Amino acid sequence: MTTAIDLDKLDLAALLCSRVCHDVISPVGAIVNGLEVLEDEDDASMKQFALDLIAKSARQASARLQFARLAFGAAGSAGAQIDTGDAETVARGFIVDDRTSLEWQVPRALLPKNRVKLLLNLLLVAVATIPRGGRIAVSATGEGEAGGFRLVTAGSHARIPPHLPQFLAGEPPEGGSIDAHAIQPHYTGLLAREVGIAISFALEGEGVTITAAPV
Repeated sequence: MTTAIDLDKLDLAALLCSRVCHDVISPVGAIVNGLEVLEDEDDASMKQFALDLIAKSARQASARLQFARLAFGAAGSAGAQIDTGDAETVARGFIVDDRTSLEWQVPRALLPKNRVKLLLNLLLVAVATIPRGGRIAVSATGEGEAGGFRLVTAGSHARIPPHLPQFLAGEPPEGGSIDAHAIQPHYTGLLAREVGIAISFALEGEGVTITAAPV
């Protein structure tokens, strides 16, 4: 039986690409819809609505692509470092909406790229714990490369999604195969093990605490 932790590199790349496409297809589709309205409508108010839709969707698509480039992409050569200030910028662009707020309390520093990629992927994990939106507070624990991260979420119907800790641990899902839905937490687990970090969850009232601590 093929397990998630034994996922072929080509399959891993394909599933990550599927995840990125899933994130950008909605705003890109909205841009196409807006362009169709501009072509078919003569009403000035509808044209303005279409222009507003196109502008908003273009910003959203750009923010999601910038986030994906840092969270999933190479972001420099082997051994490169990433500024956590850049991570904050793309995180705020990705999170900005009417439902969710982000409190970023990570000091600005240059950290190894896989550690910063882990932080951004943990942010996606945190988003999954508050399906109806809420607040995400991100902070650093310890100092520099020897430290870790803590993400605290709060929101209505906060929960630890089923199988999420399992996917993070690299354990095979039911059926023994992994899909685009599970690839992001699986990838987060790969990053965590690469940098010597253990991830744990605690459901506390109307929120979830995610702790990423050095092993």
